[in-house]
Amino acid sequence: MKGFTHGSQSKKPHFVLVPLLEQGHIIPMTDLAHLLASHGALVTFVTTPLNALRIDAVIQHAKESQLPIQFLPLAFDCAKAGLPEGSENLDMLRHGVQEFAALLELCFSNKDPLISYLREHETPPSCVISDEVQPWTGDVAREFGVPRLSFPGFSAFASLCRDISILHKIYDNVTDEHQPVPLPGFPHPIEVPKNKSLLNFYVPGLEKITEKMKEENSKIDGVIVNTFQEIESLYIDSYEKLTGKKVWAVGPMCLYNKGLKQTVSRGNKASIDEESCVRWLDSMEEGSVLFVNFGSLARCVPLQLMEIALGLEASRKPFIWVIKAGDKMPEIEQWLIKEKFEERVKDRGFIIKGWAPQVMILSHKAVGGFLTHCGWNSIIESICNGVTMLTWPHFGDQFFNEILVVDVLKIGIRIGVERSVVLGSEKSDEVMVKRDDVERKVLELMDEGKEGMERRIRAQKLGEMAKKAMDDGGSSHKNIELLIQVVEERAK
Repeated sequence: MKGFTHGSQSKKPHFVLVPLLEQGHIIPMTDLAHLLASHGALVTFVTTPLNALRIDAVIQHAKESQLPIQFLPLAFDCAKAGLPEGSENLDMLRHGVQEFAALLELCFSNKDPLISYLREHETPPSCVISDEVQPWTGDVAREFGVPRLSFPGFSAFASLCRDISILHKIYDNVTDEHQPVPLPGFPHPIEVPKNKSLLNFYVPGLEKITEKMKEENSKIDGVIVNTFQEIESLYIDSYEKLTGKKVWAVGPMCLYNKGLKQTVSRGNKASIDEESCVRWLDSMEEGSVLFVNFGSLARCVPLQLMEIALGLEASRKPFIWVIKAGDKMPEIEQWLIKEKFEERVKDRGFIIKGWAPQVMILSHKAVGGFLTHCGWNSIIESICNGVTMLTWPHFGDQFFNEILVVDVLKIGIRIGVERSVVLGSEKSDEVMVKRDDVERKVLELMDEGKEGMERRIRAQKLGEMAKKAMDDGGSSHKNIELLIQVVEERAK
């Protein structure tokens, strides 16, 4: 694949972006690509053939906008790693995180093809920005003598929690996984039990990759965070002091990519007719609808999904519910038909089976609440649109994000989940939240009384601050310009 053809572009800084092969990481990285290109930089976005198909709308949008972004789909030999053909994304793995190590190890084989491509490019790379679980990109950066920046996909708050817990080994002697453990050196008192820490995402077979990640993370030149100073300045400053690395807050990046039809297809093709969804939302009162979506990876077992369904129905609140159940979807389909559930809630329920246009939905004036898994993309998108949250974290950084939303920003309430459930380790007979609790918490979140209104006002103010951060002269706008300037000067 050829590089950029415009001779005048050879003087521009050239950023190479390498995300983790997972939708929650690919989506913000495509936003970053557009953001850098809109500020005059050249971008090479590294992906795989199947993932390129998933983000085809993004690729076409970049071409139509004549943005200098080159999407590079490197070959991905799944059979080489013992993975089924087509296992090019974490959400395509049949056995969940149990195959995660094989997926990451296969990514290492992209190093030489990427180096070969960049050597032939008319504009040498100026900077590599990659997910921290793509440590092989450190070798690529050193090959060309350019800086490598990490883009973990976490909030500054969650990154700080994680690194403090690792540095001080606070869970080494903890036997009770439910016991709250204080995080030493955090800018304000905070306690996190072991079963809500990032240790809940431990995957056998990742030991070598984890060591390589630690080694490369100590060598990075900085960290890019999809956040803005106005909500995380305390944690950004603390994280810089802890790591000794510059932290660039350049978000919320989803606010930039407005030309993509409210970013309907940023990550995948929507599994519904977008216009029918908009018409349904238009028919609802302002702030009355609860949006329910647990992201691209989280999966609830059928019994839990049934409890959610019955709790939503009992609340009598309008809702849009995105159902993802993986290979258990046929069982859910049968239950929905047998119970005539969709018919029962047809006047106030809109069900989406598969990928949903999340940003479009959250930005609609009818949406007043969001039942979320607390992935950082979902939280920052909710904040941008001034929507309050009902938090249901599943694993990874999501419990840290719940603390930020509920206890710090005070724009959400907990549904009451007390431990993590990692993709592929779900117990078929386990129900973590009963229908009565779903009903009660939905009513609490959507309440228009004093507390509910105060939450909404806080959320709306944060949304206004997010937009100002991305506007000309805003904190994130200044940071992205300064980042490009620093990389440009180093390249000279």
